[in-house]
Amino acid sequence: MSPRSPAVAGQFYPGSPKQCRAEANKYLSAAPAGDFGEKARTPIAGIVPHAGWMCSGAVAAEVIRAVGRNPDVETFVVFGAVHRVRGRRASVDAEGTWITPLGEIEIDGELAGAVVGASPLLTVDADSHRLEHSIEVQVPFIQCVQPGVRLLPIMVPPVEEAPEAGRIVAEQVQALGRKAVFLGSTDLTHYGPRYFFTPKGTGADGINWARAVNDRRMIDLCLKLAAEEVVPEASVNHNACGSGAVAATLAAAKACGATEARLLRHTTSAEVLREHLGPMTDSVGYAGIVFSPPGT
Repeated sequence: MSPRSPAVAGQFYPGSPKQCRAEANKYLSAAPAGDFGEKARTPIAGIVPHAGWMCSGAVAAEVIRAVGRNPDVETFVVFGAVHRVRGRRASVDAEGTWITPLGEIEIDGELAGAVVGASPLLTVDADSHRLEHSIEVQVPFIQCVQPGVRLLPIMVPPVEEAPEAGRIVAEQVQALGRKAVFLGSTDLTHYGPRYFFTPKGTGADGINWARAVNDRRMIDLCLKLAAEEVVPEASVNHNACGSGAVAATLAAAKACGATEARLLRHTTSAEVLREHLGPMTDSVGYAGIVFSPPGT
């Protein structure tokens, strides 16, 4: 199996090794350390956005820094949003390596084989990952936070079986005794004429509604770990492009003992870009959320 080459390096994030590492570390260093209490409360899962780093890198870095606090982590399981190749089964890249400007990261082939063998809801499909960005943009942050860690990339379509796919992955993590953390990759409401979604009109009022009301509906489900409600919510209110990934992450986190959720940051592309481009007519929401076991 040939390594997966980066599809969006130089577009969504820097393509040169020096610039990529510098920018990743800039975002990671700026992220608040967070007061997560005892080690038992270190987050074991998180929700991250997947836009270009200029827009959402700060949010993603804060989550990945938080879930990477435990130095014993062996594998990052990343559930990705499906933008291109869509079917009903979750697609696993099951062997080999992924390449980023920071070098190679190894796929956890043993865990991949276990999850695919456990259920027909998951299938091996490396090709569906080739041009997808929703997992790739997280990987350089992971490489900086946990050098040498392994990766399990799984793209999850927005289907009702998504929570069950997440639970199956968690069960195999536990069966192998793997020290793993989970990330779910999604952006929130895509609002404005560019996205053909303007139920509250164009301009500031509509963008504010998308952030304060529509995004918040999805965020609140995440904070309740309501895995089964995520895909139906997004299908009606168009407030997550990676609802399958979110549902799988919530279910996996719960199966591995998470009972507490915390919103670290919620912003939009309109807010981030305003100082550079002025008022925007379109906006995409980004949330960083972490999930932890109960404190001691």
